[in-house]
Amino acid sequence: MDEPVKFYQTGTFTVGNRLLPKEQRTVQASRQRGNALNSGHRACQGCGEALGARYVVDAAMRAAAGQLIAANATGCLEVFSTPYPETSWQLPWVHSLFGNAAAVGTGIAAALKVKGRQDVRVIAQGGDGGTTDIGFGCLSGMFERNDDVLYVCYDNQGYMNTGVQRSSATPPGARTATTMAVGPEPGAPFGQGKNLPLIAMAHAIPYVATATVADLHDLEAKVERAMALHGARYLHVLVPCPLGWGAASHDTVRLARLAKESGLFPVFEAEHGEVTAVSKIRRRVPAAEYLRLQKRFAHLFGEPGHPEMLAAIQDSADRNVRRFALED
Repeated sequence: MDEPVKFYQTGTFTVGNRLLPKEQRTVQASRQRGNALNSGHRACQGCGEALGARYVVDAAMRAAAGQLIAANATGCLEVFSTPYPETSWQLPWVHSLFGNAAAVGTGIAAALKVKGRQDVRVIAQGGDGGTTDIGFGCLSGMFERNDDVLYVCYDNQGYMNTGVQRSSATPPGARTATTMAVGPEPGAPFGQGKNLPLIAMAHAIPYVATATVADLHDLEAKVERAMALHGARYLHVLVPCPLGWGAASHDTVRLARLAKESGLFPVFEAEHGEVTAVSKIRRRVPAAEYLRLQKRFAHLFGEPGHPEMLAAIQDSADRNVRRFALED
């Protein structure tokens, strides 16, 4: 006799349809999930962005009852999911230029408003290059006008699709193809870059949140919260890149968890410019435990190494812990 396929998901907490009540299961543990980003795409093994996009869009599809349109910036996500003439997307999906996904999403939302289609929602998405750099002006305009779009940044901390160049989201000390390989402070410079979640908060938009692919329940809950609101909303998701970070493909979720547990990537929610909730660190780890797993930081360790740079990175983590009250 045929039996329905059962889906099980193991992450920070074990979840599945045998272990949790139905209302507590993730979208990914449900046979009714949308599979918005279907199999057959060409992402690298262990790609955090592929995980993040599937989790986010599936959750948004459920929240919108399947009535969702996506605008997607040029970048890894677009390239590996839509090699012409194929596509892995199972929803209305528009490929924009590298820097105007927010503007395209705004246009779609405006057209739906004119047509009186309040049931159809809009999501715009891109990587950190297309969000914090090239698309920054369009995104700020979307925030300022309070357009009814959920913008999602999948942050892999560099221009990974074009050869691992530095972006304004690349952390200090990280080696890329366009940062100093040697010298007193090799890697991305300290004192530069952008903290886009905080910039989004400065626009006082209805909702801003950060999340990682290591906590599926938290990520889906934030998507659902964002979809329950109208106006401009921003979700910043950390998605480790094995290729660009020089990390093992099986360490993607582990790295995302360590980024949060070290304090280097604070996970929080904000509404109208005020922090409303933070995800507490469960077991604080030194920043070095997170950095050692990535070859882009290999120059900080060994002999002679750069202990002063490690100390500066640890100081940054400590400031985040204090600023966001990440520890009880």
